[in-house]
Amino acid sequence: MPATPVLELRGVDKSFGPVKVLHDVSFTAHAGEVTALVGDNGAGKTTLVKGIGGVHAFDRGVYRFDGRPVRPRSPRDAAALGIEIVHQDLALCENLDIVENMFLGRERSHGIALDEAAMEEAAAATLSRLSVRTVGSVRRRVSELSGGQRQTVAIARAALWDSRLVVLDEPSAALGVAQTQQVLELVRRLADRGLAVVLISHNMNDVFAVSDRVAALYLGRTVAQVRTADVTHRQVVELITSGRSGDLGPRA
Repeated sequence: MPATPVLELRGVDKSFGPVKVLHDVSFTAHAGEVTALVGDNGAGKTTLVKGIGGVHAFDRGVYRFDGRPVRPRSPRDAAALGIEIVHQDLALCENLDIVENMFLGRERSHGIALDEAAMEEAAAATLSRLSVRTVGSVRRRVSELSGGQRQTVAIARAALWDSRLVVLDEPSAALGVAQTQQVLELVRRLADRGLAVVLISHNMNDVFAVSDRVAALYLGRTVAQVRTADVTHRQVVELITSGRSGDLGPRA
């Protein structure tokens, strides 16, 4: 594992008016690893991810990407760094096909016309590299796809843009067993291709199935970031619900 993480946050704070949501948060994500970000509702996961993605600017703290200080002010700034976020709602247009969704807002042109052939080829190549064989034709409309297939398209779209970091917000939510397994395999393949992957999940089975590290938030604070192999399901649940588990967690 490279010594320098792709993403490194140190001492990050974020407030909205009088409400302080993040308190001195630290978090890292390394290339070739899946880091699970866990925490109860209201723990600060969404705010943290929006700060990483440039939706909200952190009030204070260190934000490093590939070892250098950065401060993305918008999702476009974050995308330029190589950060892609797959939100829980997927942000797919049902009336468009797979190719059109993967290039939405970043269309390729040839002169004044869209270069449909180049976009179709690139979309198909990306799905092939990720060993995705469940969607059929890349010209299928998203409205025709199952939940698992839609999640696959959203993840492949994130991998299309030479990303360095991909954040996945509850990718297996509302999916069946078979579809969940397909999505988790795709998540693992992203990391195996050298990307840093952050997986937000409430499902401990998913966390332990694919993650290399687990970072737990409790009431807006990082209470632990440990190797998944070094903790149990019970310890992670205790970190989520009480902020401590034995020697893990902040001192009283």
